[in-house]
Amino acid sequence: MIQNVGNQLRRGFASMFSGRTSRKSISHPESGGASAMAEDEEYRNPTEVQMSQLVLPCHTNHRGELSVGQLLKWIDTTACLSAERHAGCPCVTASMDDIYFDHTISVGQVVNIKAKVNRAFNSSMEGKLKQVTPLTEEEKTEHGVAAERRRMRLVYADTIKDLLSHCAIQDDLDNKDCSNMVPAEKTRVESVELVLPPHANHQGNTFGGQIMAWMENVATIAASRLCHAHPTLKAIEMFHFRGPSQVGDRLVLKAIVNNAFKHSMEVGVCVEAYRQEAEKQRRHINSAFMTFVVLDKDDQPQKLPWIRPQPGEGERRYREASARRKIRLDRKYLVVSCKQLEVALSVPWDPSNQVYLSYYNVSSLKTLMAKDNWVLSMETGEVRLYTLEEEFLSIHLEMVVQVDAAQVFQLLSDLRRRPEWDKHYRSVELVQQVDEDDAIYHVISPALGANAKPQDFVILASRRKPCDNGDPYVIALRSVTLPTHHETPEYQRGETLCSGFCLWREGDQLTKVSYYNQATPGFLNYVTTNVAGLSSEFYNTFKSCESFLLDNRNDLAPSLQTL
Repeated sequence: MIQNVGNQLRRGFASMFSGRTSRKSISHPESGGASAMAEDEEYRNPTEVQMSQLVLPCHTNHRGELSVGQLLKWIDTTACLSAERHAGCPCVTASMDDIYFDHTISVGQVVNIKAKVNRAFNSSMEGKLKQVTPLTEEEKTEHGVAAERRRMRLVYADTIKDLLSHCAIQDDLDNKDCSNMVPAEKTRVESVELVLPPHANHQGNTFGGQIMAWMENVATIAASRLCHAHPTLKAIEMFHFRGPSQVGDRLVLKAIVNNAFKHSMEVGVCVEAYRQEAEKQRRHINSAFMTFVVLDKDDQPQKLPWIRPQPGEGERRYREASARRKIRLDRKYLVVSCKQLEVALSVPWDPSNQVYLSYYNVSSLKTLMAKDNWVLSMETGEVRLYTLEEEFLSIHLEMVVQVDAAQVFQLLSDLRRRPEWDKHYRSVELVQQVDEDDAIYHVISPALGANAKPQDFVILASRRKPCDNGDPYVIALRSVTLPTHHETPEYQRGETLCSGFCLWREGDQLTKVSYYNQATPGFLNYVTTNVAGLSSEFYNTFKSCESFLLDNRNDLAPSLQTL
């Protein structure tokens, strides 16, 4: 059971580290993952670090459960050791992605933590890190998805800004019971910690995990001032270390409840450092947002009082907390939707979940691509057809074309040109150009059966250029729902869960084109008929794609010339 708890925590944890040697700075990656088996021998990633800790009374909170702050210290230490194995020099924590706590851990239980480097990034760094070569299916998946997580971090602030532009704070306050409001200032907490040698590494820099533990402690106090009870931490968002602190520094930790919802509250925490009392300018070290609930005797969330924000900065924090909560709820829905059989394949699209829906779109395709149990079902000429039988039957078509990978990417990225080579795309309308890399299309497809209606699809197309040498170009497709494009009697609404292209540069003017598709129920009969060899449509369609690429390699879509 403890191993399962560790896995849950590991999936929610991603950290970036930077090592410093003389004048060089080396940035470093995310942690997570587990050992795997390869060719009947035990395989262990060379960067993998395992830690086992017995939970003692000194590690627990008032409920006799493992303190989240202590857990963060252990996670940070394990991840840092893994980063140092890869970097070959001392590393410090730079950031940590969102963490969700699903289970509690009690005294006497053993916590098993595993960390490994998924990927190394070199952007904006003086020194270069050696690249990670993924070997197992899990490592290949994590290696590909790491680039998407990094992309999410980079656009997170813009997502919040977009949401704030549609947020009216007064309307929100007017709909709440003023008699049950607590002024936000009453929840404010400030404490000071002196960084001592036990709190720092051998270079004298404060352990990131120690700072996180102090932050969790002051945030818990702020939360308790709102609820007058013992709050339970459920989630942490975006630890980001803006700079280091050293032994001898005083760290000022500030916390306040930004907003309270029916059953949860968000506490904002920031950390500033100074060396001497006379210093006028304090250094901003870190900040994070923590979500708390109050549980009753049956472990059910209790109703909380509302927060009355102070004008100015307080109102800004109040609105941003609402935006972050909307992102959390949208993301939770998307995670559930990935279980495939539990909810509809299409998920609603709106600006609040744009980043995460795009992330899951690309990550799903990369995960499917990394599967190692594809079976070759047909080989005709230079076209190969592979199949994979799991929850859904999946297909993978592959060929090599004499066109540069960047040109293939640009030609296939614009779905409006797909009817030129794919007869299953009768017409394509660009509904919305979300941003440079994402667009939503409405696709009309001919009927698959004699008595069936034509199908229509609302598809999010997400495209990605290679992050590093050796990465593929990616064009990921999945169904979404839009309020402007409901089902109509004229068409039967179709859905695609995961499909798209991965394009590898094989050499000068040579590209390996791979197409993937998970066969959803409405498309299953067509797929199985072709896989069984009763039709050559797959082959003919793919050869038409090759001809299209060859004929148009010097005639690119104007809207894509700027890529």
